[in-house]
Amino acid sequence: MHKNVRFLDFLKSLKFRFIILITAVIVIPGVLLCFGILNSYESRAVSIRESEVLSQAKILANQIATSDYLENGGADSQELKAKVDMLTTIYDGRVMVVDDEFKIITDTYNLDDNKIIISKEVVKSFAGAETVNYDSENHYIELSIPITNPDDEKGAVIGAMVVSVSTDNIVLNLVYLSQIAIIIEVILAVVALFLGIFCTIKMLKPFNRLSSGIEDIKTGYSEYNLEINDCTETRKICEDINSMLSSMKVMDDSRQEFVSNVSHELKTPLTSMKVLADSINSMGDEAPKELYQEFMGDITNEIERETKIINDLLSLVKMDKSSADLNIESVNINELIEQILKRLQPIAEKQQVEVVLESFRPVTAEVDEVKLSLAITNLVENAIKYNKNDGEGWVHVSLNADHQYFYLKVEDSGMGIPEESLEHIYERFYRVDKSHSREIGGTGLGLAITRNSILMHRGAIKVHSMLGEGTTFDVRVPLNYIA
Repeated sequence: MHKNVRFLDFLKSLKFRFIILITAVIVIPGVLLCFGILNSYESRAVSIRESEVLSQAKILANQIATSDYLENGGADSQELKAKVDMLTTIYDGRVMVVDDEFKIITDTYNLDDNKIIISKEVVKSFAGAETVNYDSENHYIELSIPITNPDDEKGAVIGAMVVSVSTDNIVLNLVYLSQIAIIIEVILAVVALFLGIFCTIKMLKPFNRLSSGIEDIKTGYSEYNLEINDCTETRKICEDINSMLSSMKVMDDSRQEFVSNVSHELKTPLTSMKVLADSINSMGDEAPKELYQEFMGDITNEIERETKIINDLLSLVKMDKSSADLNIESVNINELIEQILKRLQPIAEKQQVEVVLESFRPVTAEVDEVKLSLAITNLVENAIKYNKNDGEGWVHVSLNADHQYFYLKVEDSGMGIPEESLEHIYERFYRVDKSHSREIGGTGLGLAITRNSILMHRGAIKVHSMLGEGTTFDVRVPLNYIA
């Protein structure tokens, strides 16, 4: 079974195809050339034989016409009879002389003497036409020539000569040449096969090196780069593979960093809870009730923090799935934003931040209500939490639309984002102010979730911020979802 699989793999390989191609390119033209030469030889040899016999037959026919050969039935003309026999001997054939009554007066085979012959060729000859026929199956040439009266101005036909000559010698030569051609073709096929194998090995050597190089880096992503510049194709493949390896290295580093961040974020609340629990246990029954309640409250807060991190991670995982998971429906965006702001109003009141909504026109769009709600909630909640808490903070949410998109703008009077941090804010677990984020319960996943949600809707998000003055997020989402 294994051998059969290997054989099938070989038949599908470029090596086999190259060998067949090179062999065919050499052998097929050779076969066609030999075939053409053999056919040309046969045609040429037969044509020459026909011309020779026809020429000799015409000469003999003229001599017969100027003699009394036909009147005497060929009996008294030994010289002409000898010439007829000589023509027969030279070309290994048969000669028949026919008089004007269609009677055979001379047959060199002595088979049809004095018999009447009325064949198509003889009839044509008495009409003044010469006929030449080649029978390739029976290997003979047959000619029919009129014998005309030289004294008649109109060239009256007084007889006919039918000549049949053998082409066996031509056939024998053709067979011999065919055998030589077969030997040459066999030699040519063997040479072509070895040449094909040699050329294939040379042509595929860079690809074998490429395959070996890929095998060397299968175990991991190292600094190793493929450099095989034997030909343009291998160089291009190496460039593409190196580019892919670089991308995979970046992805692997990102994955490792993400796992590390997740581990750290999940470990921190657990560590805090363990410290609090150990503190309570160390006190035993002597722990004051107030302190016990305080520690239990802290543990509850850490559990809530852990839960929020896990929920955000689950949301992010869902966002990473294909857009086919979107539950698209027609949604009133105005009402959706009003509901979100209503839910966030207690947080805004606690932070002493004024939230204002400005809708320029009614907006209805094809969106996934759950995922879009999560994105808008994260933007507004961040604007509230990272704002001034002196009673002068504000968040301005505006909604507008045209014939193709709706536009959502979230502005705040918060602390702002440093310029060097703007390109990193959508990264998972990235925090501009880690200490402040910890205080307000941020997980560092909110903006990553927001961005993924908007991109799944074929939208776009931009941020503008001034440190100490505030931040503005501009969101654009198509009114009609395009899969």
